[in-house]
Amino acid sequence: MNPLVSIVTPVFNSERFLIETVQSILAQTYSNWELFLVDDGSTDQSITIARDFAEKDERIKHILLEENQGAAGARNTGIMMANGRYVAFLDSDDLWAPQKLEKQVEFMETNEYVFSFTSYRIIREDGKEREKVIRAPEVVTYESLLKNTIIGCLTVMLNIKVLGKVQMPTIRTRQDFMLWLNILKQGRKAHGLDMELASYRKVTNSISSNKLKTAKRNWMIYRHHEGLPFLRACFVFASYAWHGFKKL
Repeated sequence: MNPLVSIVTPVFNSERFLIETVQSILAQTYSNWELFLVDDGSTDQSITIARDFAEKDERIKHILLEENQGAAGARNTGIMMANGRYVAFLDSDDLWAPQKLEKQVEFMETNEYVFSFTSYRIIREDGKEREKVIRAPEVVTYESLLKNTIIGCLTVMLNIKVLGKVQMPTIRTRQDFMLWLNILKQGRKAHGLDMELASYRKVTNSISSNKLKTAKRNWMIYRHHEGLPFLRACFVFASYAWHGFKKL
């Protein structure tokens, strides 16, 4: 039997894109999934949209948090509620290709991987594709991830029956990057599937679109979370900045 995949989608004032995002999940060729739409205190029509989807498909669960916890808190809530062997993440403005789950579950099952990710496209806010694809390398280790934050959260799949119900640090940004570091620091590897199975939407004024703040957060992670010595932190930061420049 195909293993259950638990999908976690944090929702916060996402009425513009939420329908399209959920429709990309409903269009999956792999049907054994559950979706947690975790609302983090929306004040727009996101709650109504999520509730409507949940009423129409029993695989979809709408979770309404009592207070705003940020993306990490919303994702952690979904992870804790997950019933699947695998957990996957999709933010409320991003999209999956129809074969995303099918191809990635097959990749995980065939190779007995516990952590995988895929290549993905970058699309404009209006949904039009840019001539840019972020290619997944074959393997990412702790050391290589420090130098190149190549893993897109929207492409990640984790085996939580092996890893446990891992939690993201409850910080404002880069919480996914910190979780990947925590997993890889244990000596594990993340395995890349070089297929374009997701689309990352560049939304104006989103937290992730502020490159300067992201860079500052990365520096803080290197120095304070990972405890890297100053010179080594400078080296990996320079590498991170170079790879980030090439993604523009």
